[in-house]
Parts: sequence; structure tokens; C-alpha cells
Amino acid sequence: MRILYIASGIPTPGTVGGSIHTLEVARGLAHLGHDVHVVAASRELPLHHLRLRPLFRLTARPYAGFTLYHQDIPKALSLLGAAAVIRLARQLRPDLIMERYYNFAGAGMIAAHRLQIPTILEVNALIVDPPTVLKRRLDDAFGSPFRHWAEQQCHWADRIVTPLHTTVPPAIPRDKIVELPWGANVEAFKPPAAPVPGPPNIIFMGTFRPWHGVSDFVRAARLLIERGHNYRFTLIGDGPERATAEALAAEYADRFTFTGAVAYERLPQLLAQAHLGVAPFNTAPHPALRTAGFFWSPLKIYEYMAAGLPVVTAAIHPLTDVIREGQEGALFREGDIVDLAAAIERVLSDPQAAFAMGRRARERVVAEFSWQRHCAELERIALTLVQHRHR
Repeated sequence: MRILYIASGIPTPGTVGGSIHTLEVARGLAHLGHDVHVVAASRELPLHHLRLRPLFRLTARPYAGFTLYHQDIPKALSLLGAAAVIRLARQLRPDLIMERYYNFAGAGMIAAHRLQIPTILEVNALIVDPPTVLKRRLDDAFGSPFRHWAEQQCHWADRIVTPLHTTVPPAIPRDKIVELPWGANVEAFKPPAAPVPGPPNIIFMGTFRPWHGVSDFVRAARLLIERGHNYRFTLIGDGPERATAEALAAEYADRFTFTGAVAYERLPQLLAQAHLGVAPFNTAPHPALRTAGFFWSPLKIYEYMAAGLPVVTAAIHPLTDVIREGQEGALFREGDIVDLAAAIERVLSDPQAAFAMGRRARERVVAEFSWQRHCAELERIALTLVQHRHR
């Protein structure tokens, strides 16, 4: 199949979760033998950085087995690039168009609707924000144009792929929704053959935003240090909470390493030096997660597992279906720093048991939560749609 994949405003390649998702889906489908063309951004741009050329013309280059087109438009203005996407779709005549949903995007859905091409809409967050969110209140005040546009894209889509069906508005028929988790690249991330020597190195990886729980992680780390544990803590990533996290860690600076944002290709090497991965999600600062449930597909957890690490995470459904207490790691009460510290202690109290948990985590992610499995399922969905259209 020839597949046109629209990832408006997503830096590809890049270090954020959306960048990794776009790269792995495109690369995975190309590896399965499909001719994949990706429209994405080269970097994040401020609103004032709007140029005319990307609105009308796209330049191709080969990358990682697929064809990559950088359309550098500020993400919130993505829809202004629809003409270039429609023109590209006319030239390529793809069998399928896939698009990552974003409030201010939809060029791929427009092109597919006009050209009568089968479509998959990827939805990775709540489409309609809860009433407590300012963006939702503004939309309601102006007659709900963004909600109507979001629902229109869902109606146009032949299939909607999402980690959790609650991301999709109730007005959309449930039979077009496929729940499909993200994954880890189990060929890039490898487990250690034996326990890693040295004092335990505990990893936090991800975007430093409040709901990722980075400050909770540092507070729990301080408790563990004050209890006399000879642990080291490595924090991989960047974001608005980094300054707060560094200030909390300052008293024990020799125990903490802040790497900053790291290229995706370097992550397997860093995880290979770790003993435990922590994903201390806290949904309290994120109203959408409280409204619709934990709809994120937890990329960091899958990558910890692929690297053969036991995992500590919050006892939130569906995370409790991925990490099971005492099997792949340990769970703690969301937002409870003392309980987070206790969960870390439980896992690391027996190094051999912790290593065995990591092995089980690796086996589970290979079987159920790999990008390879994700792309195979996407291929199955896509082939069904294309074959149905050609009948």
C-alpha cells in the first residue's frame, strides 16, 4: 500500500512522545513493505513564525525507510497548510491516509474526504476538553466551532485508532473505534544479560510536566536518601517542571543526574545503566485525564519494560493492566509520595527478584506492547479498509 501519514506540528525526528510515535509508526509500516509518506514538522515553531512557502509546497527527502516532508508551520496554524497536503495527496494517489488528530489540524481528513480515500484517524488525547478547561469554555462561548470540527473529522474517518475509547466523543459510533496501545521498539531496547553492577540507578524519563509527576519523583527520592539508601537518580528529559525538580534535588545534588532532552537513539544506552524505571503519573493537574480516564499510552513504561527494567507506577487503570504488583514491578497510590518511596523500596529490597521482574516485564512488552505489534495491527486495519473500498 501507499500510505500518506499526516502528523501536523510534530517534530520528526524529535525527542517528545509524539515524535517517537510518528517515527515508529512510519518506520514500522515501511518495514512491513508499504510505501509510506510522512508530513510532519522539523521543529516546534512559535505563532509568529509563519512563512508562505510551507503553505503551498512540500519538499521530500528519504528518512528511516520512508519519505519525509517537513511542513514548518506553527502547530496552532496547521490547517493553513491544507492546500499543500491536498496537492500532495493528488500527486501520490495513496491507498490510505492516516492522520494524528490535533485540534487545529485536519488537512489529511479534508484531502481524504475530497479524494474519497480510506482513512484512519489516530487519537491520542481527549478530543473534546471537559468544561473546566479554558479552551473548552472559549469554544462554547463562540458556538463550539472546534468541537464541531473535531466531530466532523471523526465522522469522516473510516476507523479511529486510540489507546482508550473515551477520548472520542459519545456521538461517534463505537464500532469505528479500535483501542490500540502504543509500544516500545523491542529491537532497539534490549534487556541486560545479568544484573547491572553498582548502586541502584533509578530512572525517570519523560516530559517534565506536572502530570508526569517529576516533582513527586524527586520528593520520593529525597525520602529514600534520608532513610539511608545508597540510590542514584537519573532524570531524562526537559520541560516546565525542570527548574522545580532541580531545586528540590539541590540538597543532594551528588545523587541526581539531569540529562536534559536526549536524542531517541541514545535512550537504550541510558536505560541499560539502570536498575528500575519509575513512571509517577499524577492526574490531579490534568482535568481531561480525570474526566475520561488515563487515556495516554505510557511510552516510558513500555520502554522501561523493553529494556528489562522493573517498573514502579501509579495504581491507575489501565496502568494496572500493564504493571502488576510483584510481577513486572510495583504500584503506589497516585500522588502519595510516601507510598511511592515504599514501592521503590519494595522492588529494590531484593536485587535478584527485581531482575526477575525486569525479565518478566521484557517478555510482556514483546508479547503485547511493541511497536512491531502496533504496526501489524494498523496494517490489518488498513488492508481491510482498502480492500473494502476496492470491492
